[in-house]
Amino acid sequence: MRPRPGRAAGLGGALLAAALLSAGCGEQTPLSPSAERGRQVYLAQCVSCHGPEPGRDGPLGPAVKGASRELLEARVLRGTYPPGYTPKRPTRVMPPLPALAADIPALADYLR
Repeated sequence: MRPRPGRAAGLGGALLAAALLSAGCGEQTPLSPSAERGRQVYLAQCVSCHGPEPGRDGPLGPAVKGASRELLEARVLRGTYPPGYTPKRPTRVMPPLPALAADIPALADYLR
C-alpha cells in the first residue's frame, strides 16, 4: 500500500513542529531549585488570572514579572498593597491566598 501524497508531508511537518517546540526558541538558563518551585506555584495558582507569561498582562490580572517579595506578601497573603505602592489595576478581584505563605520566597525567585 502506497502512502497518499501529502500524508507523508503532513506527518513530516508535524514531526518537525514537535521537534521545534521541544527544542525551544533559543537557549534558556536553567532555573534554580527555588525558582523552579516558584514556577510550579505560578502555574498552579496564578496562571488562570495572570496568564502563562508573567511579563504580560493576563485575562484578569496584570503582568507580575519583577514583583517584589514585599508586594507578593501583601497581595497574596493579605489582599492588600505595601505602603506607598501604586497598583497597576486598583481592583479587589484577587482573593488572599494565605496557604501560599511558605511559597512566597520561591514565587519571588521565579518572578525576578
